[in-house]
Amino acid sequence: MVRIGDTVRKPWTRSSPAVGRYMTFLRDAGLDVPRFLGRDDRNRQVIEYLPGPMAIDGPPPGTAVLAGIGAMVRAVHDASAAFTPPADARWEVVLPVPADLPGEPVICHNDLAPWNLVLGTRRVFIDWDGAGPSTRLWDLAYSAQAFALNDPDRDPDAAAGDLSAFVAGYRADPSLRAALPAAMARRARAMWQLLAASHETGRQPWAAMYTAGHGAHWDRAACYVEEHRDLWAHVLDDIRAASGQ
Repeated sequence: MVRIGDTVRKPWTRSSPAVGRYMTFLRDAGLDVPRFLGRDDRNRQVIEYLPGPMAIDGPPPGTAVLAGIGAMVRAVHDASAAFTPPADARWEVVLPVPADLPGEPVICHNDLAPWNLVLGTRRVFIDWDGAGPSTRLWDLAYSAQAFALNDPDRDPDAAAGDLSAFVAGYRADPSLRAALPAAMARRARAMWQLLAASHETGRQPWAAMYTAGHGAHWDRAACYVEEHRDLWAHVLDDIRAASGQ
């Protein structure tokens, strides 16, 4: 990946046509996502460059900011529900939805996390290459965990408050809130399993990420999310009581 002027150039892959159409659809629906500008003469994607710090590099966001990010995720899901992929669409989804998980299929970003959120003059999610079929629950499980429950050293009660703010901002319905604690645990564990398996097989970039410490982090994060599932369920029930849903 390289920046050239006000654009980013990335390798063109088999999923690039479908991802580009999806991004353009979301922009046309009124969402602020990077402009997909096609392919250059070196067979690279051309995507709008967005200046600004990444959320992962700044201080932990407060509950008001987390609620706003949750609302951003909801807006992506709502707009995506109207997107019909082209018949020849090809996707590169790293962690497909488990077959037994409930939810209607919808095209999702699949990595709406602090390391993909630019906090500049515009607050925008980047890196859409992993977009593809998912469900609201599976995508929200990852996003909520990444923004609220990704520090296994954090006081669980404080993390629960962040989770509550994020999910309230998303305006999750009762069935989605009820399913979320278990789905977050499965999603975090699936991330660790991807890294661990890639370490064994040499699959990149996840093999290198495992060695660089991501494997150990995701193992601890998954244990943390699993250990405190009852607490997460309790605070999500409190959202239900407060909203009357």
